[in-house]
Amino acid sequence: MDFTLLSSPLQGFTDFRFRNAQNKYFGGIDTFYSPYIRLNGKLEIKNSYHRDLLPENNDTLEVIPQVITNDAEEFLFVAKYVRELGYKELNWNLGCPYPMVTKSGMGSGLISNTEKINHILDRVHSETDIIVSMKMRLGYDTTEEILDVLPILDKYPIKNIAIHARIGKQLYKGGVHLDAFQQCIDNTKHKLYYNGDITTVAKFHEMQQRFPSIDHWMIGRGLIADPFLPSMIKNNSVEYPKNKMELFSAFHDTLYEGYSESLSGQTHILLKMHHLWEYFSVIFSNPHKVHKNIKKSKSIRNYEATVKEVIAQEK
Repeated sequence: MDFTLLSSPLQGFTDFRFRNAQNKYFGGIDTFYSPYIRLNGKLEIKNSYHRDLLPENNDTLEVIPQVITNDAEEFLFVAKYVRELGYKELNWNLGCPYPMVTKSGMGSGLISNTEKINHILDRVHSETDIIVSMKMRLGYDTTEEILDVLPILDKYPIKNIAIHARIGKQLYKGGVHLDAFQQCIDNTKHKLYYNGDITTVAKFHEMQQRFPSIDHWMIGRGLIADPFLPSMIKNNSVEYPKNKMELFSAFHDTLYEGYSESLSGQTHILLKMHHLWEYFSVIFSNPHKVHKNIKKSKSIRNYEATVKEVIAQEK
């Protein structure tokens, strides 16, 4: 069965620099979703959002912008903005689990508010020609919350619904709820994408067998932890390429160079790279030791030397 691999957006990680570098050195992702635009009540687009979505910064990629909001005016404003940039589709985030988002009634904190979801979708579909897709969790408190939303979504020509098979209050802890995802398949006419815990080729095959009707698969944290994963899935191989560390090293250096140019001061650069290594260390034979060594680097010079050392040792 043919299938499509999508990159699930992760705030602070999957910006255009990451997307371009991953695509250049590894490939395997068919469509990238950009991290969400959040307006916070002001109808203004931040420079960082604008830079991330500029067509010239994404010219070799298929990218779909994303918005997080619980306000129809904000949604319409962002829809107009992305249309002007040449995008035809806008993904609505009803999945973000972080408390600072959910307490504001956005992300997965909005799933239980079916009236508001209906109101926003009604206005967006009657006032703009943007194609709407959605990214959701199963609920915030329970996996049943989404079952009240699906009949509302069925009233609109939504392109697809990507479902991360957890509830919001889990954050990223605990297992995925596969029976609850199956209930969603059984209770909507819309095309569903699966998201959640695709971290290995074996896990991907397990999910494929569990949900034979699904042909779009979203990889989130698994892509940052192992940028080789999509191409390995596509090639149906559990073998890393012979030049694994050379490829990873070139990927790392491209990212590092990009962030060194765009971030001000070594503190910001180191913080960014330390966060990435929380994931990157997974593909090394001793992840804990690698992450610990990287975290100990408190200066740019020290960081660069440590990265060279851990890569050389892994070779």
